[in-house]
Amino acid sequence: MTNRKFGVGIIGADTKASWAAASHIPALQSQPRLVLAAVATRREESARAAAEAFGAERWFADPYAMIYDDAVDLVTVAVNVPAHKDLVLAALAAGKAVYCESPLGSTLAETEEMAAAVGSLHTAIGLQGRQNPAVRRAAEMIAAGNLGRLMSARVGATTFGYGPESPKAYDYFNKAASGASFMTITVGHVLDVVEALLGEITEVDARTELPWPEIRIVDTGETSVREIPDHLDLIAKTSSGAPVSVQILAGVPADEANFVFEIRGSNGWLKLTGNHLAGVQVGDLTLSSSLEFAKPDAPIASGVGPTAADFWAGAAINVGEVYACLVRDLATGTYDTPGFSHALHNSRLVAMVERAARTGERQFAVGS
Repeated sequence: MTNRKFGVGIIGADTKASWAAASHIPALQSQPRLVLAAVATRREESARAAAEAFGAERWFADPYAMIYDDAVDLVTVAVNVPAHKDLVLAALAAGKAVYCESPLGSTLAETEEMAAAVGSLHTAIGLQGRQNPAVRRAAEMIAAGNLGRLMSARVGATTFGYGPESPKAYDYFNKAASGASFMTITVGHVLDVVEALLGEITEVDARTELPWPEIRIVDTGETSVREIPDHLDLIAKTSSGAPVSVQILAGVPADEANFVFEIRGSNGWLKLTGNHLAGVQVGDLTLSSSLEFAKPDAPIASGVGPTAADFWAGAAINVGEVYACLVRDLATGTYDTPGFSHALHNSRLVAMVERAARTGERQFAVGS
């Protein structure tokens, strides 16, 4: 194992309420072996402001120049999904480790291309919910057979977006071309947590709905057409043998945000709960059970970045766990962090769910 420190360069670390500012910045501050070597945005003014606000050693108005800087060992890509492909491929071509937000690509084909380009490089995908300490402890209990034979599971999840109204800045999520939608983000994150505990989903029967096909843009008054669904009901079978029912509802009020994942076995039950408005991937989770269990580890990171809104409280918790796993891999040469091959699996799973909803027919995973 090496004791060296690794320089991180973040693309998209804007000071104006960006996800990187809320999660990646405080997550990095919790890692003594990671150094914020650089930040990059598309404008000199914002890049300079970000470096000053976040304590970066240098700034770039050209993300590609940052990628090739010798001080950067790990490139974090935290920009809109359509920009992922070119930046990720450039970073991989430069021989850099890459942490990219999920979904990896705007399309399944893009995700396949990036996953194929990894080679022996270290990668991480922003499906951070599975790294939450409570999720990891629950997975350990199940793997140890504490629950006995797994009988059934149920998930109820919500997210704040995709309701009857939206700010102009968030209308991006309502368009299919964005690659970032209710299905690819919210559903992708929830199903990844399901698989972290119950194993891979092998077959699905799904229905989607679009309660608000037209929405009001609150800051302009205009009407926007939503192109993607905002409600999912799903029944799935998992490799553990446990069937699971999932309902995900968008557009909920802040005080009704909720995540509940209950698993019942022949020896007892366990439950994961959370209430962050943005979904299971953001904030902390609580584990309870009818069985005795060791308390989950305390999160490595907490809080939000210095320019982030209070809305994002706890955004660094799960992202910090990803960085902790990734820096161990970088130091030891292991590959334990879910990376781009995992991103490809998740994208194929979401595509399978979309196909089931579109055709009304049960879908089976390849090889199941």
